[in-house]
Amino acid sequence: MPHLSVPGAELYYESDGPASAPALLLIHAGCANLRMWDAQVPTLSRDHLVIRFDTRCFGESSTDNVEFRDRQDARDILDHLGVEHATLIGASRGGRIALDTALETPERVAGIVTIGSGPGGFPDLELTDEEDAAFDALDDAYEASDWTTLARLETELWSFGVGRDRSALDPAFVETAYALNRVNASHAHEQPVSIPLDPPAYDRVVDLDVPVLATVGEFDISTALAQQAYLVDSVPSAEGYIFSDTAHLPSVEHADEFTEVLTAWLARHGL
Repeated sequence: MPHLSVPGAELYYESDGPASAPALLLIHAGCANLRMWDAQVPTLSRDHLVIRFDTRCFGESSTDNVEFRDRQDARDILDHLGVEHATLIGASRGGRIALDTALETPERVAGIVTIGSGPGGFPDLELTDEEDAAFDALDDAYEASDWTTLARLETELWSFGVGRDRSALDPAFVETAYALNRVNASHAHEQPVSIPLDPPAYDRVVDLDVPVLATVGEFDISTALAQQAYLVDSVPSAEGYIFSDTAHLPSVEHADEFTEVLTAWLARHGL
C-alpha cells in the first residue's frame, strides 16, 4: 500500500486514472477517510487522474505529535505524483483545506468543490437545541476518552443528521457511514498540532479567481448550511448546489447524484 513520508507522518494515498489527464485531489471529511470517495472513482478516473489520501489522524495514515500544515500535506501528495495543479474536492474539513491551499498557493489550484464546508475563521453561530445536545454528548465521550462511542456519535451527528429518523435511512448507507469513521478511533493517541492559515480564509475567499462549486446536504447542521450560503454569496465565481434528503455525506448517501453534479460542473468549466 502506497505511503508518502512527510515530516512527522506517513500519508496513505491512492491514485487512479491516466497520469497525463487533468488531476483531481479528493480530501475526505472528518467523519470519514479516503474510502468515502469509492463510488466516484470509477467514473472520475476515466478522464482524470484521481488522487485521494488519508489526512493525519485518519484512515491508514499515521503521524507523530508535531506541528504541521495540512495544506502542505496536500501539496506534498501532488508533488510526489508530479502534479503541478489540480482541482481540489473537499468534504467538510477537506473543503476548508482546499480553500486554504488555493489561497496560499493559487498557482496549484484549477478549481474547488466543497461539501458541507466553510472557510477557516468563519464566525461561531448559535446552534439549535438539538445540535447543542449532540455536541454535548460528543464532549462527554471525549472527556471520558471513550473513542469508540465518540466515533459512533460523530457519525450519527454528521453523517445521519440531527433529527433524521435513522430507521428510515438506507441500511447500506448507515453501515458504510459507521465503517468510514470507526477506523479513525484508533488514532486517538495521535495529537499533531495543525498550524492554521494566517490570516484565515474567511475574509480572503473574495479573492479566489478559480471556479468554485459550494455544495451542502439539506439536513446538514445549521453552521454548514450558513457556510455554504456564505461561499456562494462571497466567492465571485461560485455556484451552489443543495442535495436533498441527505446530511454531511451526500457523495456517499446519494453517490450517483453527486457524481452527476460533479462531472457536469467539471465539464462545464473544462476541468
